[in-house]
Formats: sequence, structure tokens, C-alpha cells
Amino acid sequence: MTGAAALLIMLWQSWPHVQAQILARQAEPRAVTPRGDLAEDERSTVALFEAARPAVVFIATTERVINPWTRNPLQVPRGTGTGFVWDRLGHIVTNHHVIAGASSATVRLADGRAYNAALVGASPAHDLAVLRIGIGAFRPEPLPIGTSHDLRVGQKVFAIGNPFGLDWTLTTGIVSALNRELPGEAGAVMEGLIQTDAAINPGNSGGPLLDSAGRVIGVNTAIFSPSGAYAGIGFAVPVDTVNRVVPRLIAAGRYLRPTLGVRVEQQINAALAARLGIEGVFVLDVEPGSAAEKAGIRPGRLTREGGFAPGDVILALGGRPLRGVPDLLAALDRLEPGAEVTLTLLREGRRIELPVVLDAGR
Repeated sequence: MTGAAALLIMLWQSWPHVQAQILARQAEPRAVTPRGDLAEDERSTVALFEAARPAVVFIATTERVINPWTRNPLQVPRGTGTGFVWDRLGHIVTNHHVIAGASSATVRLADGRAYNAALVGASPAHDLAVLRIGIGAFRPEPLPIGTSHDLRVGQKVFAIGNPFGLDWTLTTGIVSALNRELPGEAGAVMEGLIQTDAAINPGNSGGPLLDSAGRVIGVNTAIFSPSGAYAGIGFAVPVDTVNRVVPRLIAAGRYLRPTLGVRVEQQINAALAARLGIEGVFVLDVEPGSAAEKAGIRPGRLTREGGFAPGDVILALGGRPLRGVPDLLAALDRLEPGAEVTLTLLREGRRIELPVVLDAGR
């Protein structure tokens, strides 16, 4: 009885193995279930990506370092990013922070061709830069350019980039908000940014943000994340800004906003505004021969007692109220050198209007 029980137990335990051996001899691939056509929105997304992909590029940068032992210069990898073809002359648009501090950059096209890139120009205040590569035959078509002033929250958007070095990645989302602000370089504020929930990660920087028609509506530039990775909030430089700045970078190598010729400083401005209860931009000094001097703008002055007597306070430029120095820089950024604008000033307790013809930036 004990032997029979042991035999039954052995058979029971070995049965799954025996069953697997029998079934393995009869195993065949399962029949494929026909899928049918892709949904209409899927087809449009696939078509958008396939049309845009050839104009999106992978950017790898290097920096020059000195070997501490041999003192020989070395080129070491610095980082990667994304860009896109701007025109048929080989100009590539990307973010300034993608190439900042790099000694060289290589641009790789979607078809695998790679080129050494030359820096044409950059605007750190807008986080934009233009590279140029010597493309011969079979040049990729530039991406079509859209507009950003008429975007609406809820529109679909598509981002193509190289997050974490994973090349030509498509992510989708919507316009989450408009007219966001982020601090830029040199005290400027990047205004009018597009906020999106399309996944944007390190490596996406400089890539295009597209609308559902496949047009560029922004350049992906930053994320908001405590961890440094995607957290559902990304930002793009609006294409209206890109389309204003990039041609100047190509033509002159840098972007020069028009100037008034006044000296201002945000920390001093904030202290004076808090002490005097006045919201605006305090003119600390006026450059000789500048637009401000020609218009008769009055600077502040030091008193005999060592205090500061305010001069003119710029309350608005072209009807746009100014809360501080960043607002003044952003307002000038929308204008062209030689443009005539009206300043609203506070002078000795009275509001006055003063026309000014803006100088070219230096």
C-alpha cells in the first residue's frame, strides 16, 4: 500500500513535466487575428511623425579638456540634444544651452549621415542657437513654420527629440497653458512660453514642438521637475519668438534687442520700489548720445547727504505696464531698432507721455 501511494505521488509530481513534453511536440505559432485599419487619429500621428522625422537632427557636443598628467588636450563628450532643419542652406535651430560651453558639435541626420557643425549665432536670453552644416545632395526639407500667438489651451501637440540619447522619439500631449515665464540669462525673463504635458526630458532640448498640421509652433527648452526628469510640465519657446530671433542670428551672429540707453538694475529697482511704494523702472543713469538722452529722460542723482533722489520712473512702454527691469527688457525684445514708442513716466509726482526712437543694441 505504501509503495502504491509513493508511485501515485511520483506520477502526480511528474505529470506537469510529462504534459509539457507532450505539448511541446505539438506547439505551433498561434493564428494572427486581423487588426483592420488604424484609427484615423493614429494614421494622422504616424503620417505626421514620418513627414517630420527627416528634418529633426541629433546633436552631440564635446568639450576640450587638458589631461592633468600629460598636459595634452583632449576632446571628451559633453552632452546631447536635438535640433531641426531651418532652411535648405544647412541651418539648424536648437537651444543655446545644448551647445553652451562646447568646443565642437556633430549633427546626425535621420538617414545616418553626420556632419561637423559650425556655430552661426546664439541668443542666451531666448535660449536659441543656430548651427550650420554642409549638406550636399539629398537635403532634408525644412519643417513648416506655424504661429504661436493664436494657440489655444487644449490643442494637440507633438514633440520629437532624443531624450536620454534615445533618438527620434515621439511624444504627444496638449497645450497645457500659455504665456508662462522662466528666468533667462543676463537678468532677462523668457516670456510667452508654451506649457505642455507632452513628455520632454533631457535630450529633447532644441527639438520641435509641432501642431496637428505638422508645423513648428515652438522649440522645446525646459522642464519643471524636482527630480530632473519628466513630471508632466514642459516648456517651449514660442515659434513667433523663434521666427523673429533666428533670422537675426543668421544675418548677424547675435540678437541685439533695441535699447533706450538707460542704466537700470533690478536689485536697486526692487529696493527703491519697496521704499517709495512705486511700481516701475527707476532710471539710474542715461548714456550720452542715447535715445533716452535725446528724448530728455532724467536720471536719478546722489544727494549731498549721500542719499538718492529718484529721477524719471518708467511706468509703461508702448502702453505695456512695467513692474520691474525684466518687464522692460521683455517689452524692448518685441520691438525693432529705430521703432518709435511712447514711454509713460512718473516725473516729480506727475505722469507724462514721452515719445522715444529706440537705438540699435550694442
